Amino acid sequence: MNDQQLVDTAHSLAEGQAFFDTLSRLIARRSISQSEGQVEDLYAYLQQDMLPLLEPMGFDCRILDNPTGSGGPFLIAERIEDEKRPTILIYGHGDVCNGEAARWRSGLNPFVLSREGDRLYGRGTADNKIQHLINILALRHIIEKRGSLGFNVRLLIEMGEETGSKGLHQLCEAHRQELAADVLIASDGPRLQADIPTMFMGSRGGVSFELRVDLREGEFHSGNFGGLLADPVTLLAHAIATIVDARGQILVPEWRPDSLTDDIRAALRGLPDRRHDADWGEESLTPAERVFGWNSFAVLAISAGNIAAPQNAICGTARAACQLRFVVGTNMDELLPSLRRHLDAHGYPMVEVHEVGHAPFKATRFPPDHPWVRFVERSIMHSTGKSVHVLPNLAGSLPNDVFTDILGLPTIWIPHSHAECGQHGPNEHALVSIAGEGLRIMTALFLDIGKTTELPS
Repeated sequence: MNDQQLVDTAHSLAEGQAFFDTLSRLIARRSISQSEGQVEDLYAYLQQDMLPLLEPMGFDCRILDNPTGSGGPFLIAERIEDEKRPTILIYGHGDVCNGEAARWRSGLNPFVLSREGDRLYGRGTADNKIQHLINILALRHIIEKRGSLGFNVRLLIEMGEETGSKGLHQLCEAHRQELAADVLIASDGPRLQADIPTMFMGSRGGVSFELRVDLREGEFHSGNFGGLLADPVTLLAHAIATIVDARGQILVPEWRPDSLTDDIRAALRGLPDRRHDADWGEESLTPAERVFGWNSFAVLAISAGNIAAPQNAICGTARAACQLRFVVGTNMDELLPSLRRHLDAHGYPMVEVHEVGHAPFKATRFPPDHPWVRFVERSIMHSTGKSVHVLPNLAGSLPNDVFTDILGLPTIWIPHSHAECGQHGPNEHALVSIAGEGLRIMTALFLDIGKTTELPS
């Protein structure tokens, strides 16, 4: 079987019953790292689902407890053919968000894989089970047909990405040698367009925090005390209005990045517009620059009183759950201190700022003209006959700094999902068409790496 036949047969695997059955087993595993989950299912995904896939392929596998003493476990696997050949690190996460079964469309179950036309429904189909499965099956296809890869593979699968990748940094610090490689090639996030391959080399960072105005206990009659007692909701609304203006443009000086340089603008030029409101966001920027090259602030939820049954009373407290997505060029350590100074300067010392959730994800970005990027881009173009959307970073957040800063690797992400996949929400799904093309892309790329005589550097 020549290379072209190998790539073509890999593409066709996505339509086969074996692919559906394998993915079904992964989706059926309730490997939830959030509130609905059980830690036993996180271990079972590695022990009962991953090991039977990897060990017959010649991988030596180790399952490691979380180094923090709590949180999901990790799998480190390696297949070393020749120390002189390139070594690729592949990453994925087997944990998923809460199933939230009640929110799914009638007839769908988040933990039962269902196919409707081109769509495969189930929790984890997009994020991230199908994505690392595609990469593993591409490797297996080559090994089965050729007997060898021509390069070495190390694989890292974590079980806590949806809760902030707790312990991942410590694990990579402690196991640098076992994870040493020449490049990270992994899959997560969505394509820009379902029918066009995408690459990205980093991600926006993310920090979650809560704004609170806590003026008094209890609620007071809005007639008897209206005009006398300060309204915490009004104060909170005006405080938020000092953070962003009426079209969402950031007003905190330290939150405006300095990294939207000419080379980044050039990389973003010509990208298709995704769904957006024309009159929202930084007015001077293109939609692509706003989402991939700039910072964005969002109020995720706001709470005061009882909206289902409002009373004629002035609330004593108001809260807003907020988030900042930020790019390289933003001082992560100063994000919340600078907000504190900004609110004080605008007359809102009563608005408290509290960091919540997991530790912030760090923003990362790898040069789009790096030789590894060009190598992978050429391979994808050749195998698909399509141009590639090359992004300096994903708009979302990933623990990419683990690979860039701790392991010192170039990082290239090739997503096998699409923007409307419903990840983190009801009716999450993957597209069989993308899965097939993903198998084609990864098989061809692995063949190209196996044939290379000189590493990109």
